[in-house]
Amino acid sequence: MDRAMTASLLGWWIEAGVDVAIAEETRDWLRRSPPVEVGAPAATVQAATIPAAAPRSAIDSLDDYQAWLREGLDLPLFQAGVGRALPHGPAQAALMIVADLPERDTLSEGRPIGGEAWALTTRMLAAIGFTPEQAYVAALACFPTPAGRLDPRLADECGAEIRRHIALAQPKRLLLLGEGPAKALTGQGLVQARGKVHRIDHIPAVVTFHPRQLLSHPPHKAHAWRDLLLLMSEEVS
Repeated sequence: MDRAMTASLLGWWIEAGVDVAIAEETRDWLRRSPPVEVGAPAATVQAATIPAAAPRSAIDSLDDYQAWLREGLDLPLFQAGVGRALPHGPAQAALMIVADLPERDTLSEGRPIGGEAWALTTRMLAAIGFTPEQAYVAALACFPTPAGRLDPRLADECGAEIRRHIALAQPKRLLLLGEGPAKALTGQGLVQARGKVHRIDHIPAVVTFHPRQLLSHPPHKAHAWRDLLLLMSEEVS
């Protein structure tokens, strides 16, 4: 982790009230583990030889990128011991959904969109002719924000990563759900970005409300339906 990420993580623990040591003695975090000797127990050898996810600089395929999202420790908003909202769906899908940051209470499902919001998402997909399995679904980041807000630096980092994710997934269309993806990928807020077709690295993209917002404010569903029709009216190669 770099200095900024370390400071962010320490800030999270301090906000959570963990501001004192939990052991009687300090631990030498820089001490190297002893090498595994010949004849060591199998469990020890296995633990020492499990390959780690490739570093970000070495990732050049969607499979490697997904492995990094599952196992990497240098993801945007990384939080130790917290579940990850991981992408699902086929590469080169006719539609890729980029959802806003996941909510902490749905992380146990391991998906970018969970709970009732996912049930509504599947109905939205069906309305424009897709099954859930046909769409590639990802979140702006795999973790929620510890403090409930996304500062400009983290927003830029998440935006850069989701652009790389899109480039590797190679979808035909993009549906951006919520304020976070709208700002990260179009430079405009949700209200300003709606009602028009954007181009994200030449891929047509439309912004609409996150299903969480539609559940809390049902009148927005009519606007979301118009956004879906706009997206599907756009010709793709």
